Amino acid sequence: MTSDEEVRIVPGTADDLPVILSLIRKLAEYEKLAHEVSATEEKLRASLFGRNPAAEVLIAYAGVEPVGFAVYFQNFSTFVGGPGIYLEDLFVVPEWRRRGCGRRLLAHVAGIAVERGCERFEWAVLDWNEPALRFYRSLGARALDDWVVHRLTGDALRRLGAGASP
Repeated sequence: MTSDEEVRIVPGTADDLPVILSLIRKLAEYEKLAHEVSATEEKLRASLFGRNPAAEVLIAYAGVEPVGFAVYFQNFSTFVGGPGIYLEDLFVVPEWRRRGCGRRLLAHVAGIAVERGCERFEWAVLDWNEPALRFYRSLGARALDDWVVHRLTGDALRRLGAGASP
């Protein structure tokens, strides 16, 4: 194994799509949500590297081996009156956990947020993922227990969208 001093974090490119999709699938397996993955290389190409990228990705490599990734996008806070960064996914393969890789990925995204003048860096974590919760608390992150995430997908999203005025 490579030492963590040799882990490098680089922006993902379209050439990395097989690696990105593989890491997404590994994350979904860890979160017991593999059945929900419908991403393909083609969809990711359009969403991450197309005309209007919806998100950005960083990949952590140990030598030539991909050992983790972070996917994030810019959002906006009306209360702050400015941009923030939302971390959609952070994943480190099990054999590279507790070695600083996740912290380095988060620090890299935080650095991007600071560089872009963002005042917030936010993410969600599954309530059963106690190792992640402990890790985030150790960094000084606080849970927003008074907020409940909601999501519309599939037919419910289409029904609501169909009711919008032209």
